[in-house]
Amino acid sequence: MRSERIRRATGLSPWSVVGLAGLGAPRAVAHDLGPVDATVNAVLVFAPLALWLVVVLWRRVPNPLVTLITVGLAYGLVLGVVHQMLWTYAYDGDPPSLGGNLADRLPPIVEAAVIRGSALVSSVVTGALVGAAVGAVGWLLARVVPAPHSDRPV
Repeated sequence: MRSERIRRATGLSPWSVVGLAGLGAPRAVAHDLGPVDATVNAVLVFAPLALWLVVVLWRRVPNPLVTLITVGLAYGLVLGVVHQMLWTYAYDGDPPSLGGNLADRLPPIVEAAVIRGSALVSSVVTGALVGAAVGAVGWLLARVVPAPHSDRPV
């Protein structure tokens, strides 16, 4: 089963991966709906990442890097979907368009599909990179931070 493979590879259930990824949704919504206070923005950016680290260290997953790249991919997908859903609002009716040699070359629906598709791919890649960066920190911390409840099996 696919869910068992995910659990073996990440040390987390698929629902846990989705839940951790979903912690980034409020920041994406806040970003698309308008500016937020710098302190609120910092909490929305860094609190989910800190919780990712807490979970991988608490659960002592087999490989924090693999686990958090997986979470990051799901996070990127969440970001991409949120951005797609709020696209019209975020761009206030004036979405981006292709420029340079591609300006006005494609039918509007194709141009929109190219731009939106690129934005979705960009979100997933960004999520994977964030997951890799936080996963690298988690991998290092797992080697220096003693396991909590080391007398209990995980």
